Amino acid sequence: MALLGDNHVRFFCSGITERMIRLIWAAIIVLIIALDQISKLIVINNMELGQNIVIIKNFFHLTYWENSGAAWGIFKNGALVFIPLNLILSAVLAYILINSKSNYLRFSLSLIIGGALGNVIDRIFRNGKVVDFLSFNILGYDYPIFNIADSFIVIGTIFLAYYLLFIYKEKDKIIS
Repeated sequence: MALLGDNHVRFFCSGITERMIRLIWAAIIVLIIALDQISKLIVINNMELGQNIVIIKNFFHLTYWENSGAAWGIFKNGALVFIPLNLILSAVLAYILINSKSNYLRFSLSLIIGGALGNVIDRIFRNGKVVDFLSFNILGYDYPIFNIADSFIVIGTIFLAYYLLFIYKEKDKIIS
């Protein structure tokens, strides 16, 4: 049985107009951006850069860091590339979201777009840097510090991969 496939989502959305469904996806994107930006403002206003607060010893810390690169700090100082690239990719994903009939795909893309735009806002208004603060140590490995936006990008990408591997059929069209 597919994990919350399109048939399940269609059942929950029956009777809702297409315009209302699009507003739901937009609301999800805005909510993700708001959660991301509010969490970053809380960190910026209450922590010093580099400060580390232990939440669960040897597992979870809040660590305020500013990342000028991409994931794991690669491509440092790449804001001139990241900002337009993220905006273009977000626009392409938004086009697919608007024109797709798959609510599962739309949900996945909403998570990715919300996260991507949350980080773009940082890059635009914080001198090309993204605020990161979630720090995990898993089995002795210090995972790279990340933020709420990054979390939604990863979760959305996992849902997208699931959709492409287990739900999408070649006879289906991603956009109609």
